[in-house]
Amino acid sequence: MPAERALALPPPGGPSIVSVVERKRGNGTEQTISLYTSSSVSGQNFLGVQFFGASGANPGIGNASFRMVSEDGIIREAFAAVPGVQMTRSATYLQNSYGPFGYASGQSGSGDTCIYGWQQIRSSRSAQTQARNFGMIQVRLRLCDARATERQLLGIMYGYTIVGMLDGEIWNPFGHPQGTDPTLGRPGNPIYPDEGGYRNTPMAFGYEPARPEIQSRVVRVRSVQPRVEEAPVQLPPPTGPRVPLPDGSSSLPQPDMSAAPSAEQTQPRTAVASGLTVPSPECIGDSAMTAACQKK
Repeated sequence: MPAERALALPPPGGPSIVSVVERKRGNGTEQTISLYTSSSVSGQNFLGVQFFGASGANPGIGNASFRMVSEDGIIREAFAAVPGVQMTRSATYLQNSYGPFGYASGQSGSGDTCIYGWQQIRSSRSAQTQARNFGMIQVRLRLCDARATERQLLGIMYGYTIVGMLDGEIWNPFGHPQGTDPTLGRPGNPIYPDEGGYRNTPMAFGYEPARPEIQSRVVRVRSVQPRVEEAPVQLPPPTGPRVPLPDGSSSLPQPDMSAAPSAEQTQPRTAVASGLTVPSPECIGDSAMTAACQKK
């Protein structure tokens, strides 16, 4: 069936509906609503609903078998729905908008949290009058998630909504409509504007489904400068006599130191420009008394 034909809806915020499988019986209709699953535990998350009433939609298939909720039977259901996880039944009395419900919870070896909830929606005995309020709805919820806590998963049992109904007032499973709050208009019962006044804090429902982690990899590009190979500098071979080594071999040629510098190289020079003679720095100060400077 398309998702919009589901007879029960999870609360706003998830988990989302994946598929809906419907089976019509002679005494009612049942649906298995598959929910988004992010867990390593085997199996599929689902919200199952069974509507019991003599609707006669498909009498050829036969009637769906009905069994009252029992302690042993519900634990067997929980272990079958969540294989490999040790489930523990909660002994706390809980109640949502449709009445009391129960649940079992457990944690897998990989750390996934799982719950299995059940609820039977049926009018009270006092509301079952002649030809009225004989319908019944059975609800089962299986949820496993790798990141959600037990309280977050339990919020689905508080926030789911039944949108289907049975034809005819005779099969109404909810009983008489609820009256107004008896505290309205009664002295001694103040009502405050905040949620935490005389009312209890409501149970938050819906949870963020686990998403796969996306790890971004940073690629660093290192610029490589091209190597410039310098050509080797070739020096001219030294000239001069070779000096013999103690072992009798000759060493590299030694520079010839016999040539003495010329007189022009030893004398200080002066710069001549435009007919003016500029003395060398060597002829200034105490060095001016040298023979070379006196000659200049």
